[in-house]
Amino acid sequence: MKKLTIRQIAGAVNGDLLRGDPDTAVSGVSTDSRTIMEGEAFVPLIGENHNAHDFIPQALKRGCGLVVLSEIPGEQLLQISNAGFILVKDTTEALQRLAAYYLSLFSIKKIGVTGSTGKTTTKEMLYSIFSKKYKTARNQGNLNNHIGLPLTVLSLPEDTEVGIFEMGMSEFGEIDLLAELVHPDIGIITNIGISHIENLGTQENILKAKLEITNYFNQDNVLIINENSDLLSKEKSTGNYQIITIGETGRSDFIISNIRDFGEKGIEFAIEYKGPNMSSSSQNFRLNVPGRHNAYNAALAVAAGISCGITMKEAAVGLLKLEITDKRLNIKGKNGMKIIDDTYNASPDSMRAAIDVLTATRGFRKIAILADMFELGENSEAFHLEVGRYAAESDIDMLITVGKMAKYIAEGAYGKLQADKIHYYETKELLVKDIGSMISSGDVILLKGSRGMAMDQVVKKIMEIN
Repeated sequence: MKKLTIRQIAGAVNGDLLRGDPDTAVSGVSTDSRTIMEGEAFVPLIGENHNAHDFIPQALKRGCGLVVLSEIPGEQLLQISNAGFILVKDTTEALQRLAAYYLSLFSIKKIGVTGSTGKTTTKEMLYSIFSKKYKTARNQGNLNNHIGLPLTVLSLPEDTEVGIFEMGMSEFGEIDLLAELVHPDIGIITNIGISHIENLGTQENILKAKLEITNYFNQDNVLIINENSDLLSKEKSTGNYQIITIGETGRSDFIISNIRDFGEKGIEFAIEYKGPNMSSSSQNFRLNVPGRHNAYNAALAVAAGISCGITMKEAAVGLLKLEITDKRLNIKGKNGMKIIDDTYNASPDSMRAAIDVLTATRGFRKIAILADMFELGENSEAFHLEVGRYAAESDIDMLITVGKMAKYIAEGAYGKLQADKIHYYETKELLVKDIGSMISSGDVILLKGSRGMAMDQVVKKIMEIN
């Protein structure tokens, strides 16, 4: 992080300096009193179940140089150290204001990524492409919300040339807040699925919420969309900005073709690009990560690269080095089994994509362990039934479902998959008791469910089986 003075921070957050030398420099910003470093600023956030102001003493004892707080400090607190104190109305808003100010000190290319699924994968693809040519930074993990994104911004190294910012949402206005903070030069919408439809009601509303990424665009900005996704098109995404499309149809600006799926070994595909002068170039790509759907995510990242002066060949080299981990189609080996750990989250679209990876992966038996999908609203039962039908119609040998709504995944499979190949468990704890007797060497096992189902615990149990 570039060092900021206490005076700069007080001005950025519109706060009152209660104590401290305005010219003292701060070397970082943290919201976690357990990991804050000496000389950093501590911003205690207030949530539904906690108030981090309670941990200010710990932050001071660890040597923090500044506290940005919304509660007037007592005399006892002031005596713990000589740190500065800035009083604000709301610490979360102050964190966001400070991030917006800090980003304004940079002259960098900013790319915002949103969508119902594939955001994180596309972000990592962008990083693989851009980091070969530019000093590039991006969100770590899932720091993509109203708190995580400001922390990402405030961690940008001083020499950053390109910033890649994943933007998550579940309600109207959340992408708008992040877009106002970042003011992206390029926006990417991976797809419009049905994640968060419980909150937003319809896919049309999901599209509207995702398009908030363009709220601060002008004619120099670019929106890149996946035309193969429901509702995404130039006609429905139009505005006072440029639009670039990717897809498998001849009308897209970046045309995907010849997708070849090698299961756990990855995919190959070609992209043809029709430039502004209608000249065309084509490039073959190889991804060492599984999933046919990743050709679309890659094409979005390639389109952004081309917009920033990266060649198709350079993009192909960057994508060849891509690695995706963190519970997203991460394939592990154990006792002759292949475990496809895709437990990070789940929606009907990502469930189908994961099942496709399972069926394309070489092994003796294909076993799908699927858990509840959350935030699907009043049609949740129908969506779970649909996933069950899709799984049964795919080339799998066993379906195991876990959770209250997952019984409908099992129900959707009946009649299309033999009954003795379908197993339902109300909880993952019950499954864990039986799982050792249900799997064997040579099996390929997919585990997937919404994050709240914590199916990574089942993965851990399988990995512990001797």
